[in-house]
Amino acid sequence: MRSQIPSFRLPLEVLDEEVNYILDMGVTTTFDIQVDSLKDMLNKNYDAVFVGTGAPRGKGLNLPGLEDAAANVYLGIDWLSSVAFEHTTSIGRRVLVLGGGNTAMDCCRTSRRMGGEDVRVVVRSPFEDMKASPWEKEDAAHEGIPIYNNHVPKEFVVEDGKLKGMNFEKVEAEYDEEDNRTLVPTGEDLVFMEADDVLIAVGQENSFPWIERDLGIEFDKWDMPMVDKETFQSTNEKVFFGGDSAFGPENIITAVAHGHQVAISIDLFCRGESVHNRLPPQVTLASQKMGVHEWSYDNSIAVDQRYRVPLAPLEKTLSDRKVEVELGFDISTGFKEAERCLNCDVQTVFDELRCIECDACVDICPTDCISFITNGTEEDLRTRLAAPAGNLAQDLYISADLPTMRVMVKDEDVCLHCGLCAERCPTTAWDMQKFLYHVSLAEQQA
Repeated sequence: MRSQIPSFRLPLEVLDEEVNYILDMGVTTTFDIQVDSLKDMLNKNYDAVFVGTGAPRGKGLNLPGLEDAAANVYLGIDWLSSVAFEHTTSIGRRVLVLGGGNTAMDCCRTSRRMGGEDVRVVVRSPFEDMKASPWEKEDAAHEGIPIYNNHVPKEFVVEDGKLKGMNFEKVEAEYDEEDNRTLVPTGEDLVFMEADDVLIAVGQENSFPWIERDLGIEFDKWDMPMVDKETFQSTNEKVFFGGDSAFGPENIITAVAHGHQVAISIDLFCRGESVHNRLPPQVTLASQKMGVHEWSYDNSIAVDQRYRVPLAPLEKTLSDRKVEVELGFDISTGFKEAERCLNCDVQTVFDELRCIECDACVDICPTDCISFITNGTEEDLRTRLAAPAGNLAQDLYISADLPTMRVMVKDEDVCLHCGLCAERCPTTAWDMQKFLYHVSLAEQQA
């Protein structure tokens, strides 16, 4: 987080504050120590070892001309780290960033702040297939950085020992019936783009040269440790992995979730219990009814556009890489944005015994997500709802049989959780209940 996420996205003072919440609990910490042998660590007789070293090795591109251009070609994550620790203070005027993920977006936006005037992102996939988050692409566009999609890098162009640019082959994407993509050359001439420096951000992978292969830790064909997806324990029972080092590049919040689960495993392991003996998550439902037609939450329905987070002026942010871009909402705008919440934590609960099948809930539903129809297979039901349910990843809410032998079917994919069905129901067959999900923590396992 400190070395690869730019300060204009995550200010160091914010990161320090978050990390210190943990350190101030009394965790014993040791910094500035190079760990180059897991065997040495295990020989210190720790009861358990957790490895959370991320995916620190950037993938390169072995293209023609690389050897002669090497002085001006950098791996994206290494370059970001060098900038963060102020080893690198500038970059050329013309910069090409290869890749379509969030790291590529960080590289191009950092380049603009380090002196790059003509900064371009070049990606082999279509724009819609880029792995970068939509808001990351929007932020890059806001800072005047163009994205050239469907361009496959072919070679570095070097003249008189100096990098001049790169040649790219134009392609188009074709998809088969299973949505597998193939990039097919269009047959057009190669596209030349000038460059003083090139940043390669086409992926990251794990690097475990410091883990000896005689410790009982098995690795797969991609040199990734064999890790239990529930307990995060490796084939050496004392060693646990989490975050990118366990299953490859993901995001920070996924690594945090792994850390919680590993803490449970290590706690159980150190107490001599099975690491699989885990408490299930705690789930509670509580009615939000405060009166016949009153609820403890705001359920008004309004079509309102999302409020955009205000940004600091470009002339300020592009001149200082440490200036945070997003200013955040003021109190009134933040309140208005919060009112757009669809109350996903408040669930519709249906009681068949109270239902008189008056269809009042069907009439008032703003999204046509409720249907009373004869039962059938899920595939059949999806085609007979008031609005066909096409999202197969979202289960349908299907009641037991009603007196007329119909069933109530609700498409959860389009339900707003507004509670109008419960307000309109004359028999209180519908109720709005708050759903709370608590992930079990290590201290609760004892």
